[in-house]
Amino acid sequence: MAQQVAGYMVDGVGRLVPVESIKEVDLLRNGLVMELMKRAEEMAAILAEFKRTAMEDIQAFIELSGEKYGANLGGSKGNVQLLSFDGKYKLLRSMDETISFDERLQAAKQLIDDCLKRWSDSSGVEIRTIINDAFQVDKAGRINTKRILSLRRIDIKDEAWQQAMQAISDSVQVVSSKAYIRFYRRQADGIYNQLNLNIAS
Repeated sequence: MAQQVAGYMVDGVGRLVPVESIKEVDLLRNGLVMELMKRAEEMAAILAEFKRTAMEDIQAFIELSGEKYGANLGGSKGNVQLLSFDGKYKLLRSMDETISFDERLQAAKQLIDDCLKRWSDSSGVEIRTIINDAFQVDKAGRINTKRILSLRRIDIKDEAWQQAMQAISDSVQVVSSKAYIRFYRRQADGIYNQLNLNIAS
């Protein structure tokens, strides 16, 4: 990328372009984008700092409240809801985790396939469809984690099936965790509306 030089501006491919050769509308557009971007970055920094301190304050309160009862209220990973005394305001801290599966998922798939073969015609078309759909991958080659985990809710007493469900549970790996904080105000009808802190929405 070219260095900034007095009297020149760098274009989209890194070339130095004399300012006098740039159309006025292009200069005005650039000025608008740069000014708004600067203000947006400042606002993003303010929101990031607010989120950080709000999370710390909520966690400190949870720990303080828990100390009074000798309990761990939600811990650092749990979802926690806090209400104002009059119930008009509500804060919700939630932790969303992204999960994947390790090689034990393949062992679970093999056990499930063995079950289907052994059950033969006694297993309904519906259960076969659910299982096959669960292990389908999307265009990016990813497995739908919700479908895989939903198999554990199917009540089948077969020992091999139970082993497969345990293999699925054991194969779960948390690859990332993201914290969210949401603010709500109760309306006259009693419904809580979320305070919008997301400029994109």
